[in-house]
Amino acid sequence: MPPHPPSPCCVPSKQRLAQLDVSVRSSAARPRATAGSLENMIRLEAARFHMGSESPEAFPTDGEGPVRQVTLSAFYISKFAVTNRQFADFVRGTAYRTEAERFGWSFVFRNHLPQPARRPAMPGTPWWVRVDGADWAHPEGPGSSVFARPDHPAVHVSWSDAVAYCGWAGYRLPTEAEWEYAARGGLDQKTYPWGDGLTPEGRHMCNIWQGVFPDTDLGEDGFTTVAPVDSFPPNGFGLFNAVGNTWEWCADYFDPVWHIQATRHDPAGPPSGTTRVTKGGSYLCHESYCRRYRNAARTGTAPDTSTGHIGFRVALDVPPSPPLSP
Repeated sequence: MPPHPPSPCCVPSKQRLAQLDVSVRSSAARPRATAGSLENMIRLEAARFHMGSESPEAFPTDGEGPVRQVTLSAFYISKFAVTNRQFADFVRGTAYRTEAERFGWSFVFRNHLPQPARRPAMPGTPWWVRVDGADWAHPEGPGSSVFARPDHPAVHVSWSDAVAYCGWAGYRLPTEAEWEYAARGGLDQKTYPWGDGLTPEGRHMCNIWQGVFPDTDLGEDGFTTVAPVDSFPPNGFGLFNAVGNTWEWCADYFDPVWHIQATRHDPAGPPSGTTRVTKGGSYLCHESYCRRYRNAARTGTAPDTSTGHIGFRVALDVPPSPPLSP
């Protein structure tokens, strides 16, 4: 007897096949970079891993799931987020002006300001305050400076600013899949880069909020603001501060459902969109409000956004091997 034909629900629709085709082409066309220095870069060999999460802690609109097996080509990723020292070298070498500098202001967390009540706050998130003159070099506005914090991550950096830095230094931003694989440190489907427990044996492993958000940060992890890029032990691959401390820009456009039908080989996100993926959470994340300090957590952020809790790390492609001599 011939086998029964598949149920209609199991047959890929033309629309789904078309999306997969666009996804494959988007992945193939993603920016490449091989010219950057390998100092403080980690080479990760081609691998498969389980990406995403179906955790009850996830925000449904973020699209963390379903868990899917993704294949990545070999790549390099930086051990650390880009520091103020490195970003200053870029600015000195190019006279680049960040978007915050061109706009004339950026968002600063209110607890870091002497008189926050006198400044306009963001509707819905009143802990963010618009501060004229705040930028990467003046993270709390005029009178503040990064030059006593050379090893802190560069913040108040938009997605476009991060891409400009990468272009100058010979790097690119990691794709979301690369970022997540690197953050996991070789641990399959674990919540954090070090495992499933947030504070194993009572040890704080990342810079997040302790206390009552947004009023009181107890600083039990040692910090109440952005910490140096090497403040906590690295994960199994050697990455520092993959979660907590600062959100990190990825190359991909954000979409909560695109990945369900996307290619599973070197996925690069949808070909267009209005926001970009940020990963890792920040020192402002707290269980009562935002538990996105997890490997699989993701959110979409407008690419011109600059705040005191978004930074980035860089990636490189592994150059193809030269052909063997005949």
